[in-house]
Amino acid sequence: MPPILLLKTRSSPHDGYEELFSQNYEPTFVPVLEHRFHTENLNKVRDLFVSGAFGDTTPNDQINGNDNGNGTEHKNRKYGGLIFTSQRAVEGFAKMIEDEKDTTFNIPATQPPLILYTVGPATARSLTTLRNKHLPNATIYGADAGTGENLGHMILEHYNALYPACASASTSNSKPALLFLVGEVRRDIIPKTLMNPELAGRRIGVEELVVYETGVMGSFEGSFGGCLQRIRDQDRDRGFGVVKRENVIWVVVFSPTGCEAMLRVLELGPFSSSGSASASRDMEEKAGRRVFVATIGPTTRDHLRQEFGFEAHVCAPKPSPEGVAEGIERFMSEL
Repeated sequence: MPPILLLKTRSSPHDGYEELFSQNYEPTFVPVLEHRFHTENLNKVRDLFVSGAFGDTTPNDQINGNDNGNGTEHKNRKYGGLIFTSQRAVEGFAKMIEDEKDTTFNIPATQPPLILYTVGPATARSLTTLRNKHLPNATIYGADAGTGENLGHMILEHYNALYPACASASTSNSKPALLFLVGEVRRDIIPKTLMNPELAGRRIGVEELVVYETGVMGSFEGSFGGCLQRIRDQDRDRGFGVVKRENVIWVVVFSPTGCEAMLRVLELGPFSSSGSASASRDMEEKAGRRVFVATIGPTTRDHLRQEFGFEAHVCAPKPSPEGVAEGIERFMSEL
C-alpha cells in the first residue's frame, strides 16, 4: 500500500485519520507543531465567566426581569457565546476549566444558553465532552460547517434568530458579542463575515483572544526527511524503479506552521533548484514515486500558495478524515 505521511501528532487513544487511511494506505505520523498555551489570556476567559460577562453563573440566578423574550439579556452579559475553529483552542479552554476546580462555569437554564460555535466534527466532539461535564446548559452549533466561511454564514442565521429584536437597523437594542478563541496564526474570514458594516442590525460583534501559540518542533525537519529516506530505502530493496500510478507518496498538511520546512525537505516550490515542476520529477527519480500534497483546508492551501507559490494537489472539502480521503480519491481517480 502507498505511504501517506500525516504531518500531525497522533491523537490518543484513537486517531480518525489512522483508522480511515489504514484501509488503503500506510499512514505515518510526523509531529510538526509544539503548542504553548497563553495562560494569561486563558485566565482572562476565566475572569470573564466569574464576572458574569457570559451570564450570571449563580445556580439560582434569575434574569430579574431583564429578559423580556425579545432578545434583551441580563444587564451584565457581554458575550453570548464562543467560537472555536481549532482543536488547540478547545484544549486550552478545557485546560483552563479543568484547572479551576472551585469555579462555576455553567450558565443556568433560566438564562439564554451559552453558544459554542465550532467549525468541524473533531472540535465538536471535544466540546461535547467538555460541555457534558462542565457546561450542561450550553449549545454546540456548527459541527458540519467545514470551513470558517461557512461557519460565519451559519452563525449569522443562527445567532440573529436568537435575538430577533436586535436584528433590525431601527432598534436600539444590541446583541451580546461573540468571543473567538484563536491561535496567533488564523484567517480573518469569520470576523469579517460577522462584522460586515453592510449587515446593519444583523451585524454581530466579534472579539478575538489569542489563547495558544504554535511553533515548529526542532526535530520535525529531520524526522520528515528520515521518513522519506526510509520509504526510498524500502522501495530500493523491493526493486521499485519505474513510476507507476500506484507508486505515490501522499503528504497531508494540517497547518501553515511547518509548511516551509516541509517544502524544503521535499525540494518543492522555492526550494527547488530548477522550479517546482522539475523538482517533482527529481523526487520521482529519487524515490520511484510521485509526491502529492494535500491540505486540511483553505487556510493552509492559501498559505502555501501566497507565501511559497506552491499549489497543493488537494484541498480537503471538509477538515476531517473523510474530507481528506474524498479529496485524495477524487484526485487519484483523475490521474
